[in-house]
Amino acid sequence: MSPVISAKKLSLTFKTNDGPVHALSEVDLDINKGEFISFIGPSGCGKTTFLRVVADLEQPTDGSITVNGKSPAEARQNRDYGYVFQAPALLPWRTVQKNVALPLEIIGMSKVEQEKRTKRTLAMVNLDGFEKKFPWQLSGGMQQRASIARALAFDADLLLMDEPFGALDEIVRDHLNEQLLKLWSDTKKTICFVTHSIPEAVYLSTKIVVMSPRPGRVIDVIKSTLPAKRPLDIRETPEFLKIAHRVREGLRTGNAYEE
Repeated sequence: MSPVISAKKLSLTFKTNDGPVHALSEVDLDINKGEFISFIGPSGCGKTTFLRVVADLEQPTDGSITVNGKSPAEARQNRDYGYVFQAPALLPWRTVQKNVALPLEIIGMSKVEQEKRTKRTLAMVNLDGFEKKFPWQLSGGMQQRASIARALAFDADLLLMDEPFGALDEIVRDHLNEQLLKLWSDTKKTICFVTHSIPEAVYLSTKIVVMSPRPGRVIDVIKSTLPAKRPLDIRETPEFLKIAHRVREGLRTGNAYEE
């Protein structure tokens, strides 16, 4: 089976007034259907940049990348993925239902199909009964769940998530981690997830991609040995701590802690 995402010697350099910024350097990575891949590394290591290249929001300067066997531009045009940003980015004057339906409106989907999809995706993120609420009437965690529902509305098999829970408190974050893991299990989607949290990466992932400081390189790809069903207290088990230790060692090897 062909990889959902395949990067070969992928590099990206930004041109700035202060000189070139090397964001990614010769990244080789294959992501297969149904995997939950977390990207972890220090700020500025290219985690988000890689997702933006997949989404055709940035253009690589060298190497190649395919999404479902196509260029990122073709994948974007075919609506092959949903994207969840760091902030929910909900329009305050639109209800939750209308925020989720916005991309469906833009592509000209019928109102009947819009209603059907928004109802289904809001149920998937446990926001039944909140369709008529406005974003300012929701908690931060609920707003982010609405943002996830909007990304799911396309019904794409690939979900790109750029540190969606980073601004939330630990209790809410734990709850959403559990919900996201269940969502992934139920839908069998391929998920690419950016995080700065080692416990979050280990808890959620089938594989963890450890990246170096700029220019971003892949230091290690760690395959999880944890069972598919993961209660929160699995984070206290020796196997979990063993994987977390390897992630930390990878970050240290990549000089992630140097000033």
